[in-house]
Amino acid sequence: MVYVQNADVLGDNMDNNLDGVDAVFLDLDGTIYLGGDLIPGALEFLERCDEKGVKRFFLSNNSSRSVNQYLKKLHDFGIPAEEKDVLLSTHDLLSWLAKNDISQTWLIGTEGMREMLEERGIATNSETPEYVVLGYDTEINYEKISIASIHLHAGVPLVASHPDMVCPSPDGGLPDVGAYLAMLKVTTGVDPEHITGKPNAGMIMHKIEELGLDPEKCAMVGDRLYTDIAMANRAGCVGVLVLSGEATLEDVAQLDEGAEQMPTIIVNSVAELL
Repeated sequence: MVYVQNADVLGDNMDNNLDGVDAVFLDLDGTIYLGGDLIPGALEFLERCDEKGVKRFFLSNNSSRSVNQYLKKLHDFGIPAEEKDVLLSTHDLLSWLAKNDISQTWLIGTEGMREMLEERGIATNSETPEYVVLGYDTEINYEKISIASIHLHAGVPLVASHPDMVCPSPDGGLPDVGAYLAMLKVTTGVDPEHITGKPNAGMIMHKIEELGLDPEKCAMVGDRLYTDIAMANRAGCVGVLVLSGEATLEDVAQLDEGAEQMPTIIVNSVAELL
């Protein structure tokens, strides 16, 4: 375990025991599992959370799956979880669409994401969309891209579910929303009007506020500096970086002093926590 001191969060004595923490927000891919493989020690860590009364929630910027699909994957790993335990970038996106009274969209997204939008009364293949909506589409095809490009050229604005450039896998990073955004930028010259999901603090703050928790007594655990740890710092939570996914110690060493991506704690994996 490597400790990165941050006196602004729970004092100087915070370490991998996470003493005083009431809730942990856990990234999934790269933190709890990697692709189809459970991170060694993850189940035991979750058991320690339950034993110590630490609330735990699962977060993902990966908008390719619905909540039900995530629950199935967690259950297949033997991880007990309910709908209320899963927070996705798609939830943040849905809140943003509702806040802006958007009901007509053209979606580049999976069937799981389409299901979540349409359950909220949002059309996803409108001929006159108010927004092009971009998610992590593992079922992407040329029709979705080409029609989206036509809408963007016609002045329809773009909103994206999250900024991740790559999705971690055991074989290396795979193209994610950030890569799709780069493609659309080259094709149309259009930048997204808004990007939801991590590192926006709202991704976890609505749950923290709903439960009446103190952000300083919550920890965000994840494998990415520019999403997981940046969000932790924006929300005023303890930022725990795990080295089981994307980020490395070399990446941390390259950060400027005071950068919002700077973690409070670094561990090899969740097996070392609590």
